Amino acid sequence: MIFEKSALHIVRKTVLLGGTATVSLVCGGTAFAQDAAPVEEDMGNEIVVTATKREQTLQDVPVAVSVTSAETIERAQIRDIKDLSSVVPSLRVGERQNSTNTNFFIRGFGNGANNAGIEPSVGVFVDGVYRSRSAAQIADFPDVARIEVLRGPQSTLFGKNASAGVISIVTQKPKFDFGGNVEATYGNYNAVVLKGMVTGPLSETIAASLTAGYNSRDGFVRNLGTGNRTQDRNRWFVRGQMLFEPQDDLSIRLIGDYGKIDENCCAVMNLKSGARTGILTSALIGGKVNAPTDRYGSVYTNFDSTNKLSNYGLSGQIDYTAGAFTITSITAWRKSKSSSYFDSDFTSADLVRGANIGTVDIKTFTQELRLAGEVSEGVDLLLGGFYFNEKVGQGTDLRWGTAARPYFDALVRGSSNNTNNIAALEGLFGAVTGAPTRYIGQFFTAGQGFNEVDNLKNRSYALFGQLDFEVTDRLTLTGGISYTDDKKRFGVKLVSNDVFAGLDLNALRTAATNAGIAQTVGGLLQVPGGFASPAQIGAFAAANPAGFAQVQAGASAATLPLLGLRSLQIFTPLLGIPNAVENGRTADNKFTYTARLAYDASDAINVYLSYATGYKASSIALSRDSRPPASLAGAITAAGIGVVNQQYGTRFADPENATVYEAGLKGSWPNASANIAVFSQSIKGFQSNIFTGLNFVLGNAGKQSVKGIEFEGMFRPADPLTLNLAVTYLKPKYNDFKQSAFGDATGLRPADIPKISMTIGGSYVHELANSEKLILHADYHHESNTQTIEGLPGFSTTNPITGAVIDNGPGLAAAKPFTRQIDEVTASLTYSMNTGIELTLWGRNLTNDRHVNQIFDSPAQAGSISGYVNAPRTYGLAARYRW
Repeated sequence: MIFEKSALHIVRKTVLLGGTATVSLVCGGTAFAQDAAPVEEDMGNEIVVTATKREQTLQDVPVAVSVTSAETIERAQIRDIKDLSSVVPSLRVGERQNSTNTNFFIRGFGNGANNAGIEPSVGVFVDGVYRSRSAAQIADFPDVARIEVLRGPQSTLFGKNASAGVISIVTQKPKFDFGGNVEATYGNYNAVVLKGMVTGPLSETIAASLTAGYNSRDGFVRNLGTGNRTQDRNRWFVRGQMLFEPQDDLSIRLIGDYGKIDENCCAVMNLKSGARTGILTSALIGGKVNAPTDRYGSVYTNFDSTNKLSNYGLSGQIDYTAGAFTITSITAWRKSKSSSYFDSDFTSADLVRGANIGTVDIKTFTQELRLAGEVSEGVDLLLGGFYFNEKVGQGTDLRWGTAARPYFDALVRGSSNNTNNIAALEGLFGAVTGAPTRYIGQFFTAGQGFNEVDNLKNRSYALFGQLDFEVTDRLTLTGGISYTDDKKRFGVKLVSNDVFAGLDLNALRTAATNAGIAQTVGGLLQVPGGFASPAQIGAFAAANPAGFAQVQAGASAATLPLLGLRSLQIFTPLLGIPNAVENGRTADNKFTYTARLAYDASDAINVYLSYATGYKASSIALSRDSRPPASLAGAITAAGIGVVNQQYGTRFADPENATVYEAGLKGSWPNASANIAVFSQSIKGFQSNIFTGLNFVLGNAGKQSVKGIEFEGMFRPADPLTLNLAVTYLKPKYNDFKQSAFGDATGLRPADIPKISMTIGGSYVHELANSEKLILHADYHHESNTQTIEGLPGFSTTNPITGAVIDNGPGLAAAKPFTRQIDEVTASLTYSMNTGIELTLWGRNLTNDRHVNQIFDSPAQAGSISGYVNAPRTYGLAARYRW
């Protein structure tokens, strides 16, 4: 049946009370925001979600949210958020250098990995608790009720970092009826998954649940350097909940969880071998890398990577109803500790080694308080506040290995036509400084490198409110406002004992030039000992100015190549922060707004117009790439605190400010739904973090925008068959990005954002005797061809003195051939018995579609390209029992 007008009025009023999201459930598939399935009980139309900060029965509120049901998570074998993008086209998820680094992109916007000081533009919430870092993955919970993906800025109702969108994971509450499930899965690559959940009453007013799981798998990639496999999986978790309902108007939910990861990840493939990689793999050093044509099967490193993470926390949610208003409080404390150790040069040569590549310790406390209720007939109000307090500690240690000295010696020989070498440089620099043996045997020796210690304290609060006013029974006006205040204190301390990186090449070149002049003049004057004194040089210059000018020019030309050695100064000293000029603090605040007009054109068709702004505060460069801005060069020089080879860049990226204009039309009929959203979204000051082969460059794009169309639909031609289609079209652009890591990117199309993303899916349920069923589920996910990165900084032409990009053409050309198109098929066949037992045969990426996910400049190997690739075909058999 179809809701009558009065029923629509009640549903709309209930949903708008809490905020901004609505979805509908499609049995066995993905439910989509704006998606109103036919109002029939067997369509599962009355799904309850919490994307709007309260539990709501949803029908047709006009916002952009996609919801993946528990059934789809199970049928599609979605193990973590990375797998979610196969059923939500507007979401893209990428894993990078280790198991705990994950980037989320919604409508092409997102960041957050590879630096603990960079907070994501897409906020992740689990049961209403904000997870501040990308290590917060789904962890394969067997009690996940649904995953809600809110598209576009959500800063009005979410208190922290939702300038591009929100991923909200909702788990099942404990139940007062005894029940549960257990599951065991075995698949290729020796994959083993064990998980289970049990729930039930402890008393008439207390219910509890306990979930646990274990997930392991051999690596996808052979490491021929160590003889082991990489890209494996080894993680487990446990989660307990208690639900207290002492009276009808009071509910208290307590949650505690603990999860652990200990994996060998992630495989980095050699995609292009330049001359420097050729040196590492020559007989001189004997290192190895995979051939670019073998980019999916094997890698070479001289030790195995390790990625360890412990992630745990406690939260408590209190809901109390007093008359027409409901008060909600969510309090949470979390701790995350991770460490990673990997071969940073990605070859089997002992070029770079690390006592510890990175350890990150994060402690977080959050508190949210909300009041929601009906102020008067047709007027609903939500008020809230959010408090966030976090401490981050990080340490990194990188050292040269035994291959460093012969490798850099070969580079020096090659750049000088074999007329110079490391030993000669050691003698030269010692001689011109008056200590001939000072540097003998000191350049690029094993054990030299740097040690880094970072810290960050972040305190933030937000106040928000939303008012929904029913102008008529069919027309609703919504307005929202939020104020965010964010303060950070941070420090970066780095100690470098890399002797070569600490040389002042400008001063040494001057000394070498002067020595050359003295030697040349001494030869011309036939001075005993060969070197003229300053007085003799002065007399020669006065008597023969033209000849002296030639001597100067010749000596200067002879020593000019010494400045080219700057590219070999990898672990340069760093000016720490705070210091006499920089206080190591940021203070940001911003108002954000939402305005929406929704109109029920009929009981089956709705339209809406909306405007929203979003905000994310400054992000901090907690890394060896943290450098003071060039604008402070004068102050740093005046204070006398500059270090040798003082470099300038960024300490932090300024805030992001997002804006979206959106219009939508939705239709809902007994056996179908169809929804179209058209939007124009932009972020001013988009925070970009790009790897250059040596460093990560954190900075702001002036403006990045995207225009797009999203279609989501469901069709049930017959009761056993449900079909789903979701298509996203995006047209992104860098409107202003003059200072990107590879040069001016203004006017370019941002990479890694496909023009078309599409998922076609369906479920077929075949009834057998005794109410048993065969359930076939399949999804086809397609992303049109797109570049994986706009440009490679290591190929761009730069000023050898300042490092500024002179010509980014070579960087753009080097990146252009690396494109990606995705065509992946996921399917499962389930035999469901009426005893509660289910057997499922499943497969992901059944066509074994292989592609490169991301590329970057190979570390310390200019002219070479490395990258990450996707997972191969996986399949297995799962046995499940429910009671």
